[in-house]
Amino acid sequence: MGLFSLFRKKQEVKERPLYYDIVCPYCFSKFHPQEVVFRAAHHKENDEDYALGEDQLLNAYREKFNLDSIDEIEAVIDPVTIPDEHKIYVDNVLAGINDHYGIVTKKRLCPKCHNDLPISAGKVPSNIISIVGASQVGKSVYMTSLIHTLQNTTADNFDAACMPLNADISRKFRQNYEEPLFERNDLLESTQKEVLQEPFIFQFIFKDETKPPLMLVFFDAAGEGMVDQEYLDLYAAHIKNSTGILFMVDPLQIKTIREKIRVNLGDEPGEWVSQYDEPRDVVLSMYQNFIGFEEGSKTDIPTAVVLTKSDMLHAIKEEDGEYIKANSNLFHNYVHKKHLNLTEFENINGEIRRFIEKVDRPFKGALDVHFNNIAFFAVSALGSNPVNQKLKGLVDPIRVDEPFIWLLYKLDYIEGREE
Repeated sequence: MGLFSLFRKKQEVKERPLYYDIVCPYCFSKFHPQEVVFRAAHHKENDEDYALGEDQLLNAYREKFNLDSIDEIEAVIDPVTIPDEHKIYVDNVLAGINDHYGIVTKKRLCPKCHNDLPISAGKVPSNIISIVGASQVGKSVYMTSLIHTLQNTTADNFDAACMPLNADISRKFRQNYEEPLFERNDLLESTQKEVLQEPFIFQFIFKDETKPPLMLVFFDAAGEGMVDQEYLDLYAAHIKNSTGILFMVDPLQIKTIREKIRVNLGDEPGEWVSQYDEPRDVVLSMYQNFIGFEEGSKTDIPTAVVLTKSDMLHAIKEEDGEYIKANSNLFHNYVHKKHLNLTEFENINGEIRRFIEKVDRPFKGALDVHFNNIAFFAVSALGSNPVNQKLKGLVDPIRVDEPFIWLLYKLDYIEGREE
């Protein structure tokens, strides 16, 4: 289940709280800022409380993702053992401690998994976007195209920067995702169910310091996870503690469209797989593991329903368009700058909403029953359908950042304007 993973609801102007609950971007536990623990900034061989050793919680987390265990690391210090006068607060949040040896540490850890927390944690809302969808919808490719577009175009258009949380994430993303796709034109392999990658974490940081950063978290785990109980248990907290969801839907998941495209493409169908999960199955899994426990069995989390591989819809476009008109806006890229163009958004939202209702009414019905705040989009992460794992031309994304920009608007980070 590719999960990619915002926190702040649209609201009237309110007094800023003294602090915010923290959601760990690694294990997605939610806790009070006072509950953080610290990594010691030094070690003492003759003091077992400060000696180098194994961190069992951190290694248990790392084991889930097949990462090597760390045999020796500095000790974890619980602030409960530190006198109040030796605690350091920044913006009403516990940000550091002066330990028993007079050494200051400001390395805060999640109390549940002992991974490092972002510096801003507790001082601003925890912002998490999740990407969900069944297998084969292209979540890994979309994540790569989206991050590439945010870093190179979108961030500048909204006076922001999109940056990986640390150097290790930056290196892995560049080597395993961005370079193969954007420099070598190689299609990324589908994630295997037994392969788990630790989250890719990026921050969308505005130059306007009054706006908290948005945390973009992506799990590159197999899409089968969305209908597999073991995976759902692992990732349910991730979705539940999101404030924005990107719900990926492949047109080939929809039988009506799959057969029509297959007939129209003839001898050059491009990339196909033998088995597709129904989009409604993903909604049902989310209901069983998360939404069903919400008030009224509905979620208020803004959810962008994203129709992927929109370039394939060229095969079914028609002048009078039973499904898609030949002059549809979804085939043309659009760049939103400084604000969301509401006219452009409503055109796409209306067209894709009608399309989904026509070709998969059960899925549309499930969305209406369980989601209070949805909008519909169409994107092409590549710009064309690959053949034999290779692209015919350069990667040329179409509208990949539009669902993300809509989430910025819904979460009150940017304005929307009619044009």
